Amino acid sequence: MAADWLGSLVSINCGPTLGMYQGEVSSVDQTSQTISLRQPFHNGVRCPVPEVTFSAMDIRELKFLDIQTQSGVSRTSAGQGILSDSGVISSGQSGQNSRGGYPANNTHCTTAPITILRKGPPASSSNRGPNQATPKKNGVKNGGGGGQMRLGDDECFGVDMDEGLDTDFDFEANLALFDKAAVFLQIDGTDYNGVRSRGTPGGERGTPTRYRHDENILEVKPVIYRQITVPQHGGKEYCTDSGLVVPSVSYELHKCLLASAERHGLSLDRRLEMTGVCASQMALTLLGGPNRLTPKNNHQRPTVALLCGPHVQGAQGISCGRHLANHEVEVILFLPNFVKMQESITNELSLYSKTSGKQVASIKDLPVSPVDLVINCLGCHENGFLRDQAWYLAAADWANQNRAPVLSIDPPVSGQKQAVEAKWTLSLGLPLPIDGGEARVYLCDIGVPKQVFQEVGINYHSPFGCKFVIPLHSA
Repeated sequence: MAADWLGSLVSINCGPTLGMYQGEVSSVDQTSQTISLRQPFHNGVRCPVPEVTFSAMDIRELKFLDIQTQSGVSRTSAGQGILSDSGVISSGQSGQNSRGGYPANNTHCTTAPITILRKGPPASSSNRGPNQATPKKNGVKNGGGGGQMRLGDDECFGVDMDEGLDTDFDFEANLALFDKAAVFLQIDGTDYNGVRSRGTPGGERGTPTRYRHDENILEVKPVIYRQITVPQHGGKEYCTDSGLVVPSVSYELHKCLLASAERHGLSLDRRLEMTGVCASQMALTLLGGPNRLTPKNNHQRPTVALLCGPHVQGAQGISCGRHLANHEVEVILFLPNFVKMQESITNELSLYSKTSGKQVASIKDLPVSPVDLVINCLGCHENGFLRDQAWYLAAADWANQNRAPVLSIDPPVSGQKQAVEAKWTLSLGLPLPIDGGEARVYLCDIGVPKQVFQEVGINYHSPFGCKFVIPLHSA
């Protein structure tokens, strides 16, 4: 009797763990209580193996999608067993299986139910009811070709199409044939060219993991975040956006570093130029960058007030102002009149005078209305008494009352509060332990080689990456 079910299409529900299977019955073993399907589908996806065998204890529900006997006649009778006459997989019976126990995944003494979704079409048109007659073609005379025409009508209209409409369509069973989760997993693992993405298998289905375009899939050594060590702790530590630790250094060690770099060829003029370029790039970004400095905004160019003193820090500010003026920024340079100026100041002033920038020597000549940015280069590392002079106090007071944001370039280290309240400070090479209040600290690369750092006892690895100016955060 089990052989009568061969060739039938069935749907087997094995629960949430094993899932749904569909296929054609290829063999039924009553002794071992197993059933095999050929060309199976698992959760709507074709299985990679040609045949799958199921134990009766793993089957929760069995549905017939198409029942065919070996003779081609559809079976509609219920109450016949598949695996055995009293087995667990039966149509309409319940009880213990042939092994004397109840089926797995079923705590009650019930068997896996069987549902017949549709029956196979009849083999001929002889099963039509008495009231169902073959339609006759009107206007055809009886004659020599009448028999052939009637035969053609029987072949065309002889099958009763209403016979298979007595069973309602099972939407739930057909929906179970389509596994949306598996399909979307397959779509997610395929790029636009139809190629599977690279990655390691993951999840229950073994689907590959997708990686970002900037994610490294190769195993690397652990990252060392403290790559800069100094012989003496400067008092503060900072960290970059990527987490690298940047310690501060004392002014004496910073001075030795610059002196060693100058002996190897990094002269003061080259350092001034490098500082001016980095500071001007930062200032252009603070002014709005490409959103502000466009040909359409020539009528409202940004205005920068540059406050400088008669020292190296002032020369750095004048270099920055020259680059800003070259980028169509309106620069107003404040520099007091002194009888004698350092050579670096006079050289930078000579270049600055060739730009469109303005130069004033009195605070009264500075703008009354707020400017877009104030760059502070008033302080000096060598001479702390400058901050007590009248021109210094007047310039600092103007900057604090102008209500414009302030960028301080290389501010000096002192135990006192900074005279000008800055929003940003820019340090050179390595940061100094500056009491800048709530000012954000930035660091610029002035081109000091790695071996020069090593000569003064600093183990140095560049924290700049692809940039010349980076922000620092308090560690």
